This record gives sequence, C-alpha cells and structure tokens, in this order.
Amino acid sequence: MKGREKLCAKLSSAFLRKWWFVIAISLGCLLFGIIVAVFFNSWVNLVINSQIKLKEGSQTFKWWSKPPVEPKIKVYIYNVTNADEFLNNGSKPIVDELGPYVYIEKWERKNVTFHDNGTLTFNLQKMYRFDATTSNGSQEDLVVVPNIPMLSATSQSKHAARFLRLAMASIMDILKIKPFVEVSVGQLLWGYEDPLLKLAKDVVPKEQKLPYEEFGLLYKKNGTSEDNITVNTGVEDITKYGLIDNVNGIKKLPHYATDQCNSLEASDGSIFPPHMTKNTTVYIFDKDLCRRLPLVFQKEVLSSSNEVPAFRFSPPKNVFASVEENPDNACFCPQGPPCTPSGFFNVSLCQYDSPILLSFPHFYLADDKYRTAVEGISPPDPEKHTFYMDIQPEMGSAMSARARIQINLAVSQVVDIKQVATFPDIVFPIMWFEEGLESLPPEMTGLMKLATTVPPIARIVITIVLFFIGAILLIIAIWRLVRGANRLSSLHLAPGHVGPPNKTKDLPMANVPKY
Repeated sequence: MKGREKLCAKLSSAFLRKWWFVIAISLGCLLFGIIVAVFFNSWVNLVINSQIKLKEGSQTFKWWSKPPVEPKIKVYIYNVTNADEFLNNGSKPIVDELGPYVYIEKWERKNVTFHDNGTLTFNLQKMYRFDATTSNGSQEDLVVVPNIPMLSATSQSKHAARFLRLAMASIMDILKIKPFVEVSVGQLLWGYEDPLLKLAKDVVPKEQKLPYEEFGLLYKKNGTSEDNITVNTGVEDITKYGLIDNVNGIKKLPHYATDQCNSLEASDGSIFPPHMTKNTTVYIFDKDLCRRLPLVFQKEVLSSSNEVPAFRFSPPKNVFASVEENPDNACFCPQGPPCTPSGFFNVSLCQYDSPILLSFPHFYLADDKYRTAVEGISPPDPEKHTFYMDIQPEMGSAMSARARIQINLAVSQVVDIKQVATFPDIVFPIMWFEEGLESLPPEMTGLMKLATTVPPIARIVITIVLFFIGAILLIIAIWRLVRGANRLSSLHLAPGHVGPPNKTKDLPMANVPKY
C-alpha cells in the first residue's frame, strides 16, 4: 500500500500534473470524434430540412414557385393512312407515327397562399411555346385520327335503348359526323370546334353539360389551371414535404373501391420528401392520370449537370397489370369484371366516361396483340418508352425526368349506328407524349452537389482528424507520465536520498551509561 501511495504522489507532482490535463483533452477529442461519426449525418439532415422547407422569401420557395427550368413536351401522333379501307373493307388500320412536335414549357405557381397548418395553396400555370427548331414537322401538319367525341358517344350508347342509338345515327348523318377526322396538329392538341359537342351544349341538361365547347387533347392546358392545389410545406412535418394535401378542398378521389387507391398523398413531380432510401416508394399525381402513380427505385445515376448523385425511380412493371397478375389493382375496377386488360389503365371516370385507356408508348408492358392489331407501330424499346424520374435522394429534388404516356381509345362496335357498324372492338392508339426535364441550372445543381458531396467527406475528415489528434496526445501524455514517473523513482532511490537522515549517532554498548 505504501508503494502505491508513493507512486501516486510521484505522478501527481507539479512536474507531471499538466500531462493529466493533456490526457483529458485527448480523451475529449476521441469522444467528440465518436460523436461526429455517429451523429454528423443527423446534423446535416437537420440543416437540409431547415433549408428546403417552403417558407416565404426563402431561396427554395423562389425556385419552387417559379422554376428556373424549361421542361419540354414531345408529342408523337399516330396518323391513320387507310381510314376508308379500314371502315369499308375491314382492313387492318395502318398508322404513321409523326413527330416529335416539341413544345417548351414555362411553369409558375400562382396565387400562393400560406396556411397555419403547414400547407400552402396555389394554381399551376403552364405556358407552352412551339419549338420549330427541334420539331419534326409543323403545327399546321394535317393528321387523320379517330373522332374521339363521336366514338366516345357511340361506345357509351352501346347499352342504351335501341331507339336512342338509331336517333344518334340519324343526328350524326345529318351533321355529317364520321369516325375519323382530319385536323391540324395544333387543332388536335389545343382544340377545335366539334359539331357533336356544340350540339350537346344546346340539348344536354345544364347539370350534365361538359365543361368545354371544343375538343383537344391538351385543351385548356395552356394557361393557369383553375384547380386549387394544397401541398405540405414541410414546416410541420418534413416527411410530408411537397405532398398534396387536397385538390379543390377534396382529400381523396371519389372513384375507386379503397382509400389507398383514392389517396391523393403524392407529389406533383417537382419536390419529394427528403432522405430517400432504395426501399422508398414515391408517388406522383396528375389529374389526367386519374390516380397517383407509384415509382420504385431502379438504379443509381449521376445527373448530366455537375454529376450530382441521384436515384432513378420508375413505375413497377405490374403497375398497370390485370387483377389476376396484380390483385392490388382490383380497387381500380370498381364496377367489377371485365376489367381493363393488362398494360392499360382506364381513366374514363376522370374523362366524362369517354373510353380512354392509358398505356406506356408503343404498348410497352401490354400484350403484343394490341400493337400488332395496328400496322405501323414498331416494337417497344424500354430505353425510349419507359417512364422514369431521377431524384436527388437527400434533398428530394427532381433532377431530370421522362414522363411517357400513350393515349388510346377503346372503341366498341355498335351495330345500330351505321357510322361505326363495321368498326371492330379495338384499342386504337391516338398519340403518345414525353414530358421531360433534361437537367437543372448550375445555380441549383451546384448547391445540391455542395450539400450532398461535401458532408460525407467532411464527416470522414473531421472524424479522422479528431481521432488522430486524440491518439497522438494520448500517446505523448502516457509516454511523458511513464517517463516522468521513472525519473522521479530513480531520484528517490539514489544514495543519500533514501529515507530521512539519522541524526542520532550509534554508540557502542560499552559506553552506554548505567543508572
């Protein structure tokens, strides 16, 4: 025990006390290095969360409300080249794929109103400008396509009373309405006066009137939408950042059998909740899709600008599968069988009961019999016809996209209407489009690259530096303590320095006095 006490006394001497302080510093560095290694990503995420929230006056809000990008939409139209032979002789329809007709888009979110519950409401403005330099054709090009208003009306009348079908045939005969129309590309997209719609405006009861007087595949899309879209800003809950809360005050679609299929909780395709993983399923919603579309991870990619890392998401291959192949799709068939065939999605509930079916271009992922029923459509190419979106996973920003969808008309033969009496039951392709974003501007990607590539490097560097400094200081301090302790021990053990001096001189026994 006395030896230990002596050693402690030596080590706590004034000469060595400062090295105990160095040990404390070194242990602090090591501890802080461990904390940085464990919690650094969480700190970075907190910073990202605070910066990307949609707050009035912030840089993120400015980019979101008025994106400094110019998306493009490329339109490909299936021009029918043998309409008369198809109707009169029953020949297989032949189409010629024309395009692309390219339009440059300009987006802006108008009438933005913030709410106290962490949401905001806006109207989306999309302006389209024809780009003649990159288009393969002119808006004045004439095309022959199925008469969608007419064929929709005849298909809907299939189960009506026979006298109504005969009356419809007479009206169409008087108005000289035919199953195919020749219109310009501009008319087909942006609208033309249709005699059947004009008639319906005058004879249909007010509560059943259609909200438009002309027909066009993109009719009333060029301008500010009347839909009031409310999204989460991320201020209250970052996990709902950018997700739709309601559209025109409605939180769920009214069409389908389950809340899951009616859900509107999805992105509009511009921003997503941050901190995605490869197991994340993201959803996008567009009114014309008539549902939210799930996207799952496909692969890691680098954006074309500044090489910002991103995740590529695409719809799962069974997204439009039949109920037999994907039972989860049963809710999208509320009226029961027969349901939409595999590879198609029925949007008639959102298109005033018009028999419109969506698919991927060139009938990708559908049975090949639908493509071969029409001559002139090449086999689908996944590279050209897949729907995908590249998203920066940490910040939830869309980096680039190729939203590709084909519009088809499911035509039914109606014998009592002579105009379509020879028209077979067929899924007739009308057009397909690719709405895409090449890349983001340098001011956006530069900040993203800084926010996504610097933190991992900084975490490693800071951790290594702290561990290195801590280890070096600890080694030096221990070495000095041991060396100092040995030096003190040697000084105390040297001759003339061991034990207290003996002041009493030893006397021989013979000289000790006796009393």
